[in-house]
Amino acid sequence: MKKFAIIVAGGAGTRMNNITPKQFLLLKGKPVLFYAINTFLETYDDCKIILVLPEEHVGVGQELIDAFFDYKKIQIVIGGRTRFHSVQNALKIVNEEDSVIFVHDAVRPLLSSNLINRCYNSVLEFGTAIPIVDCKDSVRIINENGNETVERSTIKLVQTPQAFHSKILLPSFFGIDYKDKFTDEASVVEAFGLKVSLVEGEDENIKITKTSDLLIAEAILMSR
Repeated sequence: MKKFAIIVAGGAGTRMNNITPKQFLLLKGKPVLFYAINTFLETYDDCKIILVLPEEHVGVGQELIDAFFDYKKIQIVIGGRTRFHSVQNALKIVNEEDSVIFVHDAVRPLLSSNLINRCYNSVLEFGTAIPIVDCKDSVRIINENGNETVERSTIKLVQTPQAFHSKILLPSFFGIDYKDKFTDEASVVEAFGLKVSLVEGEDENIKITKTSDLLIAEAILMSR
């Protein structure tokens, strides 16, 4: 089955107080963005990468592709106002009736081929795949009476790549209007009236949001 990996790289780096967007910061001598692209291509030689970038960073993205990858396997798409619109822009060039579509955060550079394969197999069986990991911290919810504890065994942390059969993801993104609650692809599919399937994520599949996360990611890469 045809495979597409939409890699969303729309961050501006504001939380890291850096003029360079976090997806272009260096991690062991290569841009953070390099690692997700490379892992998908190493996992599936026939995977088509759709890289979503802000318009002002397309040139830098093209330089990265030219330096490290076969340009014929990667297509750049301009991002939209929100993540929903960015993914929607990418989906406009997916023209395969039967395909598996992965959507991944560019700033999760440490995903593994095993995780990608788990998601792929789940899509073949159930049509969807949402990776999750256990919540290891105590959790409290704020409510009108103050706050109260929540049983953490019922809380799961959601990761990417989220993967879907094209016959599920395409109608979902083009069949409903944007809502603020759409924080990921699973929330869009659920709003369209469909269920999603969960798969085991990975603790090392961290998201780079702070400078300290880069240090952690480097240590993980050194240990591999």
